[in-house]
Amino acid sequence: MKRILVILSVVMAAVACHKPEYVLPTAERQGITSLTAYFTFGPYEDQEMAKLDISDPEASRFVIPVPYYYPETSDDETLIYMIKVRLRAELQPNCSIEPPLSIVDLTEENHFTYTDASGNSRDIVITGDRVHSKMAQLLTFDLVDPPISGIIDEAQHKVSLVSADDLSAAVAKVSISAHASISPDPAEPHDYNNGFKFTVTAANGVDKTEYTVVKEVPEKIDYGFNTSSVKQLFNLDPVSNAGMPPYTDVAYISLAVTGNNLIVSTGDGAPSYFNKLTGVKIGAVNTGSASVAAVTSDEAGNVLFFNHAAGGEEFNIWKSASVDEEPELFFNFTNSSDLPMGYKVRVIGDVNAEAQIVATLEGIDGVTSSSKFWVMKVEGGKVVFTQLVDASATGMAWGSAPVNGTSICAASLNPADGWFGACYDPNIINWIKADGTSGATCGTSDGLSWGWNVNCFDSKRFNNATYMSMFIVSHFPAWGIGPQLYVYDISNPAGMTGEFTSTSALVMSNNSINWFQTGSYAVASGDVLLAPSADGFMLYIYYYDHNSQVIGGYSADCIKR
Repeated sequence: MKRILVILSVVMAAVACHKPEYVLPTAERQGITSLTAYFTFGPYEDQEMAKLDISDPEASRFVIPVPYYYPETSDDETLIYMIKVRLRAELQPNCSIEPPLSIVDLTEENHFTYTDASGNSRDIVITGDRVHSKMAQLLTFDLVDPPISGIIDEAQHKVSLVSADDLSAAVAKVSISAHASISPDPAEPHDYNNGFKFTVTAANGVDKTEYTVVKEVPEKIDYGFNTSSVKQLFNLDPVSNAGMPPYTDVAYISLAVTGNNLIVSTGDGAPSYFNKLTGVKIGAVNTGSASVAAVTSDEAGNVLFFNHAAGGEEFNIWKSASVDEEPELFFNFTNSSDLPMGYKVRVIGDVNAEAQIVATLEGIDGVTSSSKFWVMKVEGGKVVFTQLVDASATGMAWGSAPVNGTSICAASLNPADGWFGACYDPNIINWIKADGTSGATCGTSDGLSWGWNVNCFDSKRFNNATYMSMFIVSHFPAWGIGPQLYVYDISNPAGMTGEFTSTSALVMSNNSINWFQTGSYAVASGDVLLAPSADGFMLYIYYYDHNSQVIGGYSADCIKR
């Protein structure tokens, strides 16, 4: 049973009748630093609509740039929401705005009196203006025949086509920034043998980016991903933006990637798929006759679908490389243990060649915890053996899915190199050796770790390195404890020692992810996924916190610059 920390707080407020309210410090520089508008109704209630960063402290008129659409990737216009927004100002201590900021109509000019810390006052006007996006980015570029996915180097605005074919009359499918346009039309035949230029024009009609498409093989760095290439793709509320289940519903979250699609399964048998670059929900995955409890994907873009099997039942793995084609049965065997399995499964490698699949056995509420997992070794595109591993010697013991279980990931293609995992409580990452003992541990001394659910892991190989991602789901988002993302280089498994927030194996982290559910707490489930592109140049990282209501993604590349 998880420990519950009860926090009692007393909030005291004093109201003065004839004095301006004392403003607590929210900024270090003089005057007004920023103005932020928030939705007050509709599906995005309490989310940030727009923010104006103020560089001129002497300004008297402030126009908040409201996006024409929200989210930017949708066709939902914001005009209806502008008539009733909540404003927040960042002010220097002892500055004030009268009357106090509250609910305003940003389609009108709203008059206030601003008083600085020295007591000087002036009239100011706050209003809004809908603006079209200035984003002019080429997101994907794919030739139709021959089928080639272009490698986009955003820093150089270049698209590389790795091919020896004649590309003198090829057509392409592209995706670009929301509401932007591209010319000339990539759906028309163009000669890419000697380079071809496209111009992406933003929705505002002003900002433009020119891309050159060339037939070449980009040079890679020697090892891993280029840390300077890491960028956030999206960070969204899956409930208001995509209609996913709210945090109060029991959801068995799992993720997979194939092509340009990110698949999200909630354990209800009907996975959805999203644009992997924008986070926009597209539709439902064709699962055919497969009984889907969870999904994951390998390093080559193959998606694996799994059923949930109690002890003694048949465990099935289906495989597909598309969201549209019905999956085919890849492997099945009898779960000869007395514990259920199927909600957390991981794979490293290519299941059409060599891979390792690891399926966690779950505890049973009121009966027993679990320290076991099944290992399936794939060679030549077929499972050649299964192995039941008992990690109880490490001290690890997890409970039932979706909250109290864990995902165990492999350290390499070879089961002899062991596996990694952790569970609540005590949130210690273990390198589980082949004999089931602990080879190394990596913990934390952070005083908030009681509110963390450290049980989401995935591992993949990329450009001569082996990486492991760890995502921390928050047990108590309403108490200000949010989700966190970490990526480690586990090429040397013994290097996972010390604090997992600062170990020398750490290569990337975000411990301040924005989340969107702060009302209470319920089902603390989630998932994390590493997804290398099939061409080996891009690495994608995705996360989903059901309790905090956030789905997000990052990208990185190994292009030498």
